[in-house]
Order: sequence, then structure tokens, then C-alpha cells
Amino acid sequence: MIPVTKTFLPPIEEYYQLIQQIWDSNQLTNGGKLLFELQAGIKETLNVPNVILTANGTLPLQIALKVLAGKGEVITTPFSYVATTSTIVWENCTPVFVDIHPEFLTIDETKIEAAITDKTTTILATHVFGNPCNVEEIERIARKHSLKVIYDAAHSFGVNYKGKTLFGFGDISTCSFHATKLFHTGEGGAMFCKDEDLYKTLFYSHNFGHDGPLNFHGLGINAKMSELQAAMGLAVLPYVESLIQCRKEIVEIYDQLLNFEKLRKIVIREDTAWNYSYYPIIFEDEKQLLKVEKALNKEQIFPRRYFYPSLNTLEYVSYTKMKISEEISGRILCLPLYKGLELKHINLISKIINAVISSKSA
Repeated sequence: MIPVTKTFLPPIEEYYQLIQQIWDSNQLTNGGKLLFELQAGIKETLNVPNVILTANGTLPLQIALKVLAGKGEVITTPFSYVATTSTIVWENCTPVFVDIHPEFLTIDETKIEAAITDKTTTILATHVFGNPCNVEEIERIARKHSLKVIYDAAHSFGVNYKGKTLFGFGDISTCSFHATKLFHTGEGGAMFCKDEDLYKTLFYSHNFGHDGPLNFHGLGINAKMSELQAAMGLAVLPYVESLIQCRKEIVEIYDQLLNFEKLRKIVIREDTAWNYSYYPIIFEDEKQLLKVEKALNKEQIFPRRYFYPSLNTLEYVSYTKMKISEEISGRILCLPLYKGLELKHINLISKIINAVISSKSA
């Protein structure tokens, strides 16, 4: 079977060495040695001033919204993983959708201001597939209207934009360290911010609100990363650069083999050093996509429809037509992409796709 992705597992001996430290210390959570080592490693790798590590990638979104959005209207994208929208609703805020750019697939910044009302508090935008939003224009709009900016940067570990980590933009950036991601801790996530006061608020918010063992700064939840998760992160982190290079090589092969007279790709924003986290292709219509998916499945190849459906169609939000997002979500498919994907399989995948889209019945 060829899945859309495979978790990268570091040499087990290296993981064992880190796990042994947990057995020696008998500390499994609550800010252990390995967590602080991983925190320092990520800060150095990404050149960021602050990072808070969490138990999963959804908790950072929830905390960011709790701290910044104030139960107001949150302008957001309909083209993302469901957590981007569900966390808005979960935190008793109201999602206000703005359609996406047809090439970059990120929120269309030219449509944001028209969606702002006196109830708007925050913009929550996704760097889709690690492709940066127009962060300069979003920052300008936010400053003009006194709004906060949260970036769902779940796919963006290792992405640089204009020479800087993508996590450096917005008031808060969040990331997922789920096992399917380029860098992972099995389950896990992180929050990044530059402002020291905001960092302190985020930190106590992810630790029950604690101010020492007996006092409390304010409201908080338990979002802490465990030592077992941190151990996996420490074992994976040294391989990130080589994983990006491996993915880049696979992407370049797909680029050479696929018939882009009948397909198109996402356009990566200029001045971006991408991490090749996904390989999405966009078909002429959904009918063609479904035929390709069926043909691939027949050969035990399982791509995935990221992101489907368009989030404005979820049953728990008020429907507003998002023409581009709805069209793209019906026509986009992410192909298998992971370390160890063999050339013969890339050739097979490409051959099947080209055959289907070139047939007269496609």
C-alpha cells in the first residue's frame, strides 16, 4: 500500500537513549529536561525568540483565540483543515469566511476589509500547505482596523519567507507536530509569538493558569507537552533538513512526469523557501479527480483530498457562498509524498494520472 504520507521514524536507538533519560529522571511531564532541550533546539533551528510546546496542534489555536478573539467575529479562510474553523466555533466566536486566492490558495487579502464589522476582533488565516499568506497586506489591514492576527501555520515548519521563519508573522503563529507532519512529536504542537507579555499570557494559559504551585495568573487549561513527546521531537529534529531535501527531490520528479497541460499546481509565493510538505494537484473538474482517485486506489495507492469540503459548508456554520474555495476543494488532490517513496512508485502514480486525464472519457 502507498499512503499519502508516512511518519518519519528516527533510528530507534537514538529514541531509546532519550527515553532512558525519562526513566532515569522519573519525570514524564510538567516541564522536564527533554522538553526544555527541545524548546531550545527549536528556537535555535528556527531563530525564534519564544516557543511554547503543546500536547497537540489544535490546543494552540484554541488558546490563541481565547486570549485574542474575545468571542467576536473572526475573519478566516474556508480552505484549510477543519480545526481552523471548529476552534473558532468551539471558543464561542463567529467565523466570517473570506474566499481564497485561486493560485496561492491562501485567504484573498483583497477581500478581507469588506468583511470587517464592528464585531470583528481577529483575522485567523492559514499558510496553506506551507504557502505564505500575503502577510504584509494582512498586517496593514490589521493595524488599520486594530485587529489581532493569528496564523494557522500547521504545515509551515521549516518555511522561510523573505529570509525569516514564517512563524515570525502575526501576533501568534501556531503549528502542528502531528505524526503526519514534516517535523513531529507523535502528537504535539506549538505557539510562537514575539511579544513578551503575550508570551507570558500564552504560557500560563497552557498550564492551568498557574503562577507557581499555589497561585494563579488567570484562566488556563492543560495543554502541556509530555517528556515522551519531547523525546520524539529531539530524535526527529536533526533530520529535518534532510527530510526537506528528500521531499524536494520527489516533488521535482512529479513536476517532470505529470502532464500539466491538463493539471495545475499551487503557486508558491515569491521569496518563499518552501518545505515541500505536500504535493497538491488541481484537476479540471471533480469528475476527473474521482476517476483518478479510483484508478489509484485500485493499485493500492491512496492520495487524500486535502482540503475537502470547503469549510463554509460545514453544518455548524452559517453558509456563505465561497466560489473559489468550493471549486478548488472539489478538484484538489494531494499525492503521496514522504521519505522512502520509491521512484518506481512515483512513476506508477504519474503514469496512472496521466493516462486517466488524457483519456477521452476523463
